[in-house]
Formats: sequence, C-alpha cells, structure tokens
Amino acid sequence: MARVVKVFRTLRNHWKKSTFAVCVLSYGGHWLYGKHCDQVMRTEACLEAREYGRQQIAPQEQLRKATVILNPAACGGKANNLFEKNAAPILHLAGVEVTIVKTDYEGQAKKLMELMEHTDMLIVAGGDGTLQEVVTGLLRRPDQEKFSQVPIGFIPLGSQNSLSPSLHLLSDNKVKHITSATLSILKGETIPLDVLQIKGEKEQPVFALLGLRWGAFRDAAATISKYWYLGPLKTKAAHWFSTLREWPLVREASVSYLAPSLRPPDEPLQKPPRPNLLSRIARRLKNYWSPPVEGSMQSGCPEKWMEQQLSTLELMIKTHNKNPVEMVSPEIIRINDSLMICAEPDDLTVGEFITVGSKEEDPTLFTKKSTQLEVGACRLQLPEDTSGFYNIDNEEYEAMPVEVRLLPRKLRFFISAERRDQLLAQTQ
Repeated sequence: MARVVKVFRTLRNHWKKSTFAVCVLSYGGHWLYGKHCDQVMRTEACLEAREYGRQQIAPQEQLRKATVILNPAACGGKANNLFEKNAAPILHLAGVEVTIVKTDYEGQAKKLMELMEHTDMLIVAGGDGTLQEVVTGLLRRPDQEKFSQVPIGFIPLGSQNSLSPSLHLLSDNKVKHITSATLSILKGETIPLDVLQIKGEKEQPVFALLGLRWGAFRDAAATISKYWYLGPLKTKAAHWFSTLREWPLVREASVSYLAPSLRPPDEPLQKPPRPNLLSRIARRLKNYWSPPVEGSMQSGCPEKWMEQQLSTLELMIKTHNKNPVEMVSPEIIRINDSLMICAEPDDLTVGEFITVGSKEEDPTLFTKKSTQLEVGACRLQLPEDTSGFYNIDNEEYEAMPVEVRLLPRKLRFFISAERRDQLLAQTQ
C-alpha cells in the first residue's frame, strides 16, 4: 500500500511530465490499435479472396487475365505502397493472372492503352487523373468498340476519387475502402456508365465520366491549397480573396444544344436466331437496289440545334453517373439518354458566393436557383477574349469552344453489392 501511495505522490509532484506521458501513451495506443484493425481487415479480405482462388475451372478453361494500370505518384507518392499492401495480395490470391503496368509520367496511361492487348478485365489503380487518361486512351483506339466491352475496375488510390462513391460505399478507413473495391472486382457485378466525348476544334477528343466544370467556383477551388496555413479557414479564404481580385465573377457563354434522344431498348442477352439463306439474299438485294440513307437525314429530320445565352458564375456539363439509380434495375429505365447542363445564377452576393463555395463538398451539386437543362448534346461557345481553364473529371484543361456528345452506357464498371443494394433502396 505504501508503494502505491508513493507512486501517486510522485505523479502528483511531477504532474506536467505525467500528463505528457499519458497523452503520448494514449496516442501511441490508439495508433497501434488502428494498425491492428487495418491488419485484421486485410486478413479477412485475403481469406475471402482465397475462396475465389480455390474454385475449380474446366481443363480447357484459362485463368482470367487482369491488366492493372497503376499510378505510383497518386496520393502524394503513397499509391504504390497502398496497392502492394491492400490490393495486390487479394488479386493474386483470387487466381487471377495479373499484369501490373506502372506509369512514369503524366499522360503515359493514354499511350499504354494504345498498346494494350486482350485482357478479361481492366483495373485502374489511382485517382481521377489516372482514370480519365485510361478511359480517354481506351476510347481513342481504332478498335474501341471491342475493347469498350472489357469491364473496368477502379481501385481508389488518389487524393481525388470522384467516381468511387458511385461504385463503392464510402468509408473513412482507407484500407477498408481499397480492400472492398478490390473484392468487388472479384465478385464480377458490373454496371453500365455513360461517357462524355468532349472535342475542341483541333484537339483529339477527351472522354469524361462525370463532367466538365467551368467558372468562378472552379477557379477559387484551384487556389485553396495556397492557403494551407489557414487550416479549416482556407476554403473560405480562397473564395474571399478571389472576390477581392475581381467582382462580379460572371462568365458569359453561348450554349447550343439538341433535345434528348429516346433511350432505345436494351439489347437482349441472347442473340436472335440467324435468318435463313433466302431471307439474307433478299435483304442484300433490297439494300443493293435501294440503299439506306446515311446520316442524320435518315429519319427525314435534320438535327435541330437550339441556342441559349447564359450569364453565370459556374457552368457544368455532367452525366448522371454520380447517382446511377437508373442503371441498377431493369424495372427502372430512364426515358431519355441525356446529359445535364447546370448554370449557377449571376446575382449571388459576395457573402452567398463565399458560403456556397465553402460548403461545396461535391462540385456536381448546384443551388435551387440554378438553371438546369436536360439535353442530348451541346456546343459551348466562349467569348474571344476568354481565358482560364476547365475541370474535366477534376483534370485541368485550357478553356476553349467545345462540343460535348453523350455516349450512353458506353463502359461497364465493377460495382460492390452493398452499393448496388443502396441504390435499389433509394428507388423504393
């Protein structure tokens, strides 16, 4: 008892050192417990992947081939370590023939896609930039019709993973987020997603899964990192300083657009039986003597472009991929194949601009006062003296006149069963 009293007396006499020691031990214990939980999650994911690897295949059947495009520079250079610890063991244990291709510089993923050979699945391990490069390189191929049928998996390793909430349940734990995304690839459940084709006057087309963003909020968000020393106030500071440099921050643009097109029925899972020989000969003779008219005049109606002048603080042309409810159930069919044009009003006050900008966690969300158009395609014309940049799937491009076309349900992505169930629950 005397020894216990002596210990407490020592702690009381050296209370500053005791307090510091308790804080250090508490932090260290919490850190070690977090590491232990991460290791438990990795072990559980590997055990689940091993069950896939133990499944027997037919003698003539080959192992599935997976091509991984890994950007080691993502997440501040941590992506390679994150992939090797959390995703690579799962893929190898699942009995998949894995080919890992690492990129060395920006834009290399586009070139690698030009050289990619046959694969059963394509896995993108990186962030928004890596995913956009892979999609753009894939759809620029001459044989893109064939390769666009390859299912794509997305392992979120970047600092920005904008498509991940559409495919996986969000988690504050990065290890859980990565392992869950990798396991969803093995389970094989996919969902079709729309793609935007964005083409300038001279440049090759760029392809996007989420959209094109242009305006004052985008420009202010690009400067947030400069005010890192202000901590949680850096977002408000970036928007406030942007109003000091120039106000109002109104953008003028002319938008031409086509009405949405009716969504055709989904193709049957089984191909219809081939017509007999006489029917095929008769059809060929008919096409020879009366060839079908090509182009947009085939239906007798040319494309009817409508034009609208917009004065806005922020403009975004986006897909419906952020919340793809229409894609998860055959009973829920979107009537039109369309993209959305959203424009914020130009009459916001400085206070409203700072408030809306500082709360804008998701750039695809717009205020209730915004103008929203559902269109099939659009052409964006900017004034001649316009300078600045677009964000296309969070990647920066020089602002210029562009034409945006929708490629409906162009690519298939792996989706987790939990996320699919969540989307189905929203429809009930």
